[in-house]
Amino acid sequence: MPEDNLPTPSATAATPHVRRKRYSGKNPRRFEEKYKEHGSDAATLAKVIASGKTPAGTHRPIMVPEILAVLAPQPGEIAADCTLGYGGHTQELLARLAPGGRLVGLDTDPIELPKTVERLQALGFGEDVFTAHRTNYAGLPQVLTGLGIEGADMILADLGISSMQIDDPTRGFSVKLDGPLDMRMNPQRGVPASVLLQKTKTDDLARMLELNADEPNAVKLSLTLAEQHYATTRQLAEAIRATLPYLGKEDADLTVRRVFQALRIAVNDEFSALDMFLRNLPFCLKPGGRVAILTFHSGEDRRVKKAFDAGYYDGTYSDIAKSVGRPTPEEQHSNPRSAPAKLRWAVRAKA
Repeated sequence: MPEDNLPTPSATAATPHVRRKRYSGKNPRRFEEKYKEHGSDAATLAKVIASGKTPAGTHRPIMVPEILAVLAPQPGEIAADCTLGYGGHTQELLARLAPGGRLVGLDTDPIELPKTVERLQALGFGEDVFTAHRTNYAGLPQVLTGLGIEGADMILADLGISSMQIDDPTRGFSVKLDGPLDMRMNPQRGVPASVLLQKTKTDDLARMLELNADEPNAVKLSLTLAEQHYATTRQLAEAIRATLPYLGKEDADLTVRRVFQALRIAVNDEFSALDMFLRNLPFCLKPGGRVAILTFHSGEDRRVKKAFDAGYYDGTYSDIAKSVGRPTPEEQHSNPRSAPAKLRWAVRAKA
């Protein structure tokens, strides 16, 4: 070989190729094996979304055009996103608040919150326009007061559980993949669902299933499940199905989801937090301020509707949604997790 064609020293010392981690099978089931979807390229993510799925480790914001129409963000205004999640709604709002506006984000999840803050900062939203605070929506008055904000121009609360939480089996929110029966939004506080269920007596569990999920088989299920220990999501799901063997697969799956929903609400004391948020909400809005709330089951929606109706009749709100908003058929098709969503809004009276 001529000397001119000899490899250079830098080429011979090149870093050896490291093969990426492989998984078994064409379509991996384990959350952590879906590496193609974690921080992947736009083409891969678009392909997953086009199939009607949510890429692993991400969340697709719901009813974005409808929420933007209700909140009508303008440059220089102050917004609060009380359920920051993946930051999808926040990103859209921040883009419309510039220049001069700012957004306060709240989320109680210590696992996902730092990831979302990093993601939004990478998009150019620094602390001068965006700050995040680890608390749930009931803590909004304290956060605003601490920042010296007398009232926000708009407030958003998306009460749904995020896809990151659903898809991660270590969080215990879903039976799709087996994992510890936990369900805590903040794993550093409270007790997991397995402990709560073991401590709950039959009558109390029946009430929990009825109030938190409108479960028609609440009494029968409580006789089997109360004061029992189920360490994993799969163990609990199997016990639910075994208690109601006459149900078809679809009805059994719905029952499992309702029981999981009821436990999650109880573990995180969600209704108490929502009631406090709705009581304090008018005092967190400027006169003429707008609020939009996305709910995902009847217990939440009833509370929001009742609070908005009462506020409208006593003059607290000058306008409220006359009917509930729903995702378009196109959105429900492309993102099935949006299907249960209901949107209600209100406008703070100017007087």
